[in-house]
Amino acid sequence: MEIALIGISHRTASIELRERVAFRVEQACEAADQLRARGILKEAVILSTCNRTEVYGITRERTADNLRAMETFIASYHQVPQQEFNAALYRHTDREVVRHIYRVAAGLDSMLLGESEILGQVREAYRVAMDHGATGRVLNRLFQSALEVGKRIRTETQIATRPMSVAFAGVKQAEALLRGLENQRVLIVGAGVTSEQVVKHLCDRGVPQFRILNRTLENAKALVARYGGEVLSWEKLPEVLDWPDLIVSSVSTPEPIISRQMVETAMVARGHRPLMMMDLGVPRNIAVDVREVPNVELSDIDGRALALIDDQIDGFMRWQAGVAACSVSAQLRNVPEQGREAVLRQHLAAMMNFTEQERTHFLSLIEKFLKGSRAESVACCQSVPQAFVNS
Repeated sequence: MEIALIGISHRTASIELRERVAFRVEQACEAADQLRARGILKEAVILSTCNRTEVYGITRERTADNLRAMETFIASYHQVPQQEFNAALYRHTDREVVRHIYRVAAGLDSMLLGESEILGQVREAYRVAMDHGATGRVLNRLFQSALEVGKRIRTETQIATRPMSVAFAGVKQAEALLRGLENQRVLIVGAGVTSEQVVKHLCDRGVPQFRILNRTLENAKALVARYGGEVLSWEKLPEVLDWPDLIVSSVSTPEPIISRQMVETAMVARGHRPLMMMDLGVPRNIAVDVREVPNVELSDIDGRALALIDDQIDGFMRWQAGVAACSVSAQLRNVPEQGREAVLRQHLAAMMNFTEQERTHFLSLIEKFLKGSRAESVACCQSVPQAFVNS
């Protein structure tokens, strides 16, 4: 089986197109029934809000046609020309589906970062599908864990109180790493709400010098008029990176605006004097590989949330490997010992979505199943989901 997702959102489609492919509750149930009746999916959950329409499913077998069949069905159901619909689609399978729904439930993929409404919308979409009988073992586990991840991230990172808490947390982290900000020079990239909160906290800590860059010069000037500091034109960004001790960036941009090459050039110009960089942007403003530049400390405030998601993804995939092991072990018990290796090779070849660690976990469970009694095998299999819960 394969975990599959197709969807559109505010990031990929206009509101007009999103309206045309939206599902009312009764339509979501009807579409889930049809997807299963036609053999496209075994399990289905449809998440439809003003900002996104997403179809999550468990396929009956692993083929290249699964996503295409889902796309064709949705285009046909809503009578939207497929070429128009497909251009706005994102498509994920297996691990990337897990990552996506965790990010969605946590509010990391929302128009307003950390907004709380989406967690309730995910919960309701799952409840409707489950009550309708459209979910099964895998999607139940996936959505239950996504809801738990969403709650944990809100509790542990306070992401829903952004921008105030993010700005404060960023400044506090920089203050700790730099052992005080009283004598530091700070470059602020951006002039939005988060940047203004950063400036307020910097002023409270007596930062003597800060400069502000923003694409819209008037917004930067307005910020300086309220709090002081110096305005720089946006075009000067690459050449002024050699000046500050701390850079705080909070800009809305689909791609990083500060590259590793820009930072490496700046580090030469500043004689490799240590540089602290705080990335408060989502998506990130500063290229991740900047971390590899000597004497540069790069921190992004949402890294904790992303690390938590990665940890939970690993737990879910271990659980899925256990489910697969349960199924295969039952099949192997009916295969003569000399033929088991060939069957295992066949299953492993189809497990390209698993990491080497997960494949090893799968094989170790198979070995336990085959060496133990049938009762022990069942008990071991049933313990896997609980192990995931406790991971």
